[in-house]
Amino acid sequence: MIDTVTIVGRVATDPVQGQTGGGIPVTNFRMASTHRRFDTATQTWIDAGTNWFSVAAFRQLGEHAKTSLRTGDGIIVTGRLKIRTWENNGKQGTSVDIDADVIGHDLRWGTTAYRPRRRTDATETAEDTAAETDIDHTADDEADARDATEDEDLPDLDLSWAVPSADEERAHTAGA
Repeated sequence: MIDTVTIVGRVATDPVQGQTGGGIPVTNFRMASTHRRFDTATQTWIDAGTNWFSVAAFRQLGEHAKTSLRTGDGIIVTGRLKIRTWENNGKQGTSVDIDADVIGHDLRWGTTAYRPRRRTDATETAEDTAAETDIDHTADDEADARDATEDEDLPDLDLSWAVPSADEERAHTAGA
């Protein structure tokens, strides 16, 4: 059985790159997903609990995650769910892991600039892509610095559309 899930939440730790025992590049980070509900007694939205996930992104997806994600970013992750138990120094616990297939920013809370990866050779193979572990990000860093400077001239965004309207709140509480 394949358990594919889509989770909406926030990056809880900065992504860290490494390799599997087999030498495959992987980027790992923690993700928090907080359920919110409307409290009819106080007429406000409240946090109703947070679920924590360990996310693993392999190969090129991991490279892109490391470059693109920062702690606090709103994201959407789709991948294969794995629940495992662990024991360490006499303590036991459960870890909920996601092997990511897709990671993207949640555009309800901000904007992002998409820069597609450019192929250098039309004959590039999947093995070539998987073997890319030492990538020079100097050009990307320079572009990020230019983007950050250009962003200073952007107007403040109106995010009021992201807050539920009174009608939406009533409809939500009527169904709760």
